[in-house]
Amino acid sequence: MSPLLLFSFVIAYFLILLAVAWYTGKNSNNESFFIGNKSSNWMLVAFGMVGTSLSGVTFVSVPGAVAKESFAYFQITLGYLIGYLVIAFVLLPLYYRLNLTSIYNYLHNRLGFTSYKTGAGFFILSRILGATARLYLVVNILQDAILNSFHIPFWATTLIILVMILLYTYEGGVKTIVYTDTLQTTCMLLGLVICVIYILNNLHLGLGDSLQAMHEKGYSKIFFTNPDSKLFFVKQILAGAFITITMTGMDQEMMQKNISVKTLKDSQKNIISMSVVLMIVIFIFLFLGGLLYLYATQLNMPITGDKLFPAIALGHMPPFVSVIFIIALISALFPSADGAITALTSTFCIDIIGMQRRADLTEVQKKKMRQRVHLSFAGIFLVFVMMFKWINDPSMIGLILKVATFTYGPLLGLFTFGILVKRAVRDKWVPYVCIASPVICFVLDKYQKTLFGSFEVGLELLIINGLITFTGLWLISKPLKD
Repeated sequence: MSPLLLFSFVIAYFLILLAVAWYTGKNSNNESFFIGNKSSNWMLVAFGMVGTSLSGVTFVSVPGAVAKESFAYFQITLGYLIGYLVIAFVLLPLYYRLNLTSIYNYLHNRLGFTSYKTGAGFFILSRILGATARLYLVVNILQDAILNSFHIPFWATTLIILVMILLYTYEGGVKTIVYTDTLQTTCMLLGLVICVIYILNNLHLGLGDSLQAMHEKGYSKIFFTNPDSKLFFVKQILAGAFITITMTGMDQEMMQKNISVKTLKDSQKNIISMSVVLMIVIFIFLFLGGLLYLYATQLNMPITGDKLFPAIALGHMPPFVSVIFIIALISALFPSADGAITALTSTFCIDIIGMQRRADLTEVQKKKMRQRVHLSFAGIFLVFVMMFKWINDPSMIGLILKVATFTYGPLLGLFTFGILVKRAVRDKWVPYVCIASPVICFVLDKYQKTLFGSFEVGLELLIINGLITFTGLWLISKPLKD
C-alpha cells in the first residue's frame, strides 16, 4: 500500500485526537491536568486503561513471542488478576483516605521527606525507561512502513510523534487523556479482532481447528511445570502479581487516572472490570500470535519476533487491513506515551519541585512551570528513544519487564514497609538502601548460572529486589513511638 496513503490516515486520526483534546481541554487548570478534577467516569477510565496497560509492545511483542514461549505469557496475566485485587482493596482505599494527588505523598506521610523524594525519583526513572522503550518499538515500525519512503530520519519521526502527543495533552492532561485513551483503546481492539478474523478466513480454519493446529506446532502451551525454568508457572504468576502491584498500583501514571474517579467504590469497579477485560484481550493477542506463525509457515516467511506482525499486516494483507493495523498500532502507542509524559510532569511538579506547596507562585505561574516541565520531558523522551534505537533489542517486551524488575523493586519495598510495618526509618539512609538493592539484583542476575546452577531467575527478580529493599529498611529503622 502507498506510504503516502497510510500517512494520510495517520494524520486524519491525529486530527480526531486534537478535536477531542480541544473539546475536553477547554477551561482546564492544574487540577484538571493532574487528576481530572476528580470527576472522571469510571467506565471510561477502565476501558481506556486497557490500552494504557497493553501499549504497542503488547500489540507487536506478545504475538511475536509465541513461537519461542508459546502462551506462557498468560501465566503472567493470571498473576495480573491477583495484583489488581490487591490494588483495589489495599492500595486504592489508602490513596482515597489520604486524598492524594500524587501517590508518593504517602511515603512522605509515613516514612519521611527523603523517602518521598526517593520513591518519586524511582518512578521517574522507571517510567522514562519503560515508556520510551514502548515508544521506540512503534516509532521504528512507522519509520519502516511509512517515513523511510519520504527520506525522513528516525529522530525526526520520533520528534513528530512527540509533538503530536504534546499538542493534545498540553492543556487538558488527565482530563483529556481519559477520553483519548478510550478512543484509542477502541481502535486498537478493533484492529486486533479484524486481523484475527482475516487470518482465520485466509487459513480456512475455525477457532477449534486453529487451536488444534497451534497445539500440534507447540504454540498453545500455557502452563510450564519445570521449577528450574524461568517460565515455571509459580514464578510467572507471582511475578505477574507483583509486576501489577508495582507497575500499576505504585505507578503515578496508572494511579492518577484511578484517583481521578470521584469515589473509591467506582475506582474499585474500574480496576476489577479492567483486569477481567485485560485477561481476555491478552489471550486474544496470544491467539493472534499463533495464527501469525501458522500464516507465516504457509507463506514460507522466516521472520520471527517483533517484526512478524508488521511484516504480515503491511506486506501480505489487503490495503484496508494494513490501514487498520497502522491505526491500531498508533492507538496502542499514544495511550502509553501520553499518559507517561503527563504522569512524569505531575510527579516532577508535585513531588520533586513541590510546586503545589509554593505559596509564592500564582496559579498562572504554576501553569507556566508545569508546561515547561511537560516540554522538558518530551525532550528527554526523544533522547531515550534514540538510545533504544542504538540498543535495538529483538524483543522489547522482555527488555521492558526486565528493566522493571530493577527499577520498581525499591518502590515495592518502600510501600510494603510503610503499609505492613510499624517502624520509623532513618530517612536520610533510605536512598542508599534503594540504590543498593537493584545493584545487588543486577549482580545476582548477571551471575545467576554461577550462583544457582540450572535454576533460572526470571521476572521474580522484582520480588527479590523488593525483599532486599524491605530488609534494608528494617535494618535502618526503629519501632514507632506510641
